[in-house]
Amino acid sequence: MKTPVLFAVAALALSGCMTLAPYGPQTSRGSQGYSEYRIDSQRWRVTYNGVGAPGPVADMALLRAADLTLEQGHDWFEVTQRLVDGRPDSAGGFRPSLGVGYGGGRYRGPYGSYSSSGVGVGVGLNVQGPSPTSTALEIVMGRGEPPSRPEAYDARGLQQSLRARY
Repeated sequence: MKTPVLFAVAALALSGCMTLAPYGPQTSRGSQGYSEYRIDSQRWRVTYNGVGAPGPVADMALLRAADLTLEQGHDWFEVTQRLVDGRPDSAGGFRPSLGVGYGGGRYRGPYGSYSSSGVGVGVGLNVQGPSPTSTALEIVMGRGEPPSRPEAYDARGLQQSLRARY
């Protein structure tokens, strides 16, 4: 009985080591952080690689898009393409499971007939750490008032909102 408990404790300890790193540039291939690629004078691809739930990683990509927009002297950006790579349960944690089964049978032999039935219940515990998640945005930047479309963002307002959250 001690071995499964030790295994669960070790898995939980290791899963705690993987968390979303603070906002910043990606320092090496496979590390967490943002990267960007200039497509033309007003169009960029912004990618944020992280660990855990897709929501905070997507927020970090939007924050980088807002920062980059202001750095380039623009006021707003519009997301023209968005790719989120990560499962909704990427944050990890405990995942209990329950299984119930029923079985029965009959036996007729030289010494008589027998029948039996049974019910079984199994409980499992999956300890899984956070998994890698990334968000890639293709954005177009502009000056003045942002267009009134759902994917257009005021860079300064979004930057202030997300910095207050993270």
